[in-house]
Amino acid sequence: MIKYSHSKLSTFEQCKLKYKLKYIDKIKPDFEKTIEAHLGICVHLVLEWLYKQILDEKIPKLDEIILKYTEIWKQEFKKDFKITKFNLSSEEYFNKGVKFLIDYYLENQPFQDGTIELEKEIEIHLHPNYPYKITGFIDRLSYNSQKRLYEIHDYKTAGTLPTQEKINKDRQLAIYGLAIREIYGKDKEIALIWHYLDHNKKIISSRTEQQYDYLKQEILRLIKEIESTKNFPTTKSILCDWCEFKSSCSAWNK
Repeated sequence: MIKYSHSKLSTFEQCKLKYKLKYIDKIKPDFEKTIEAHLGICVHLVLEWLYKQILDEKIPKLDEIILKYTEIWKQEFKKDFKITKFNLSSEEYFNKGVKFLIDYYLENQPFQDGTIELEKEIEIHLHPNYPYKITGFIDRLSYNSQKRLYEIHDYKTAGTLPTQEKINKDRQLAIYGLAIREIYGKDKEIALIWHYLDHNKKIISSRTEQQYDYLKQEILRLIKEIESTKNFPTTKSILCDWCEFKSSCSAWNK
């Protein structure tokens, strides 16, 4: 069985050369991670810890949240993390995370939202005739008993805020929706919820039966394209600033 993920599919769409370097050639990247990635990982780990406490019927105080964040940040931090935005220091990125967590805590307490699972691993078999499956992890899954629907929550630490139109076409959480439908039944209502922490804003979307069916078809089409691709050209874009394979890219080394 050949595994794909939303991240792997997106890499191919963004830049075929990066896909080749990362997933086929598996070359060593230029750097381990960016400070932005470190920020995202630390915030995710703290929110996972928070909800684990809640599932154990304990609600940490806000200062405990910040102490946990500080501990995780220091444990995982390295001075050679790449900082893409040169006008910001690592301390300023750390402070961003503090603000994200304070805003989220105050907005969502007392956390009576029916959380079921955290970092739930999912697998989707797209078609019985093809050896492909999609894997991924749901940040948080909850069940809203009042609305009688499952909620898929995802945390975003990026500075950009997408439009509702773009969210309604987003593939990542729709993939998770496919998985939840397979587990709990295709008749279940599902809300896809993005928490854009830099804006303290929640964006909600959903998909119809027809949209889920179309999503499967589109993913299969994309995988078939990936499997048949022989030429992997580079695609220059603003995303190049965050690329960990820039030194191996012909577009930047002429």
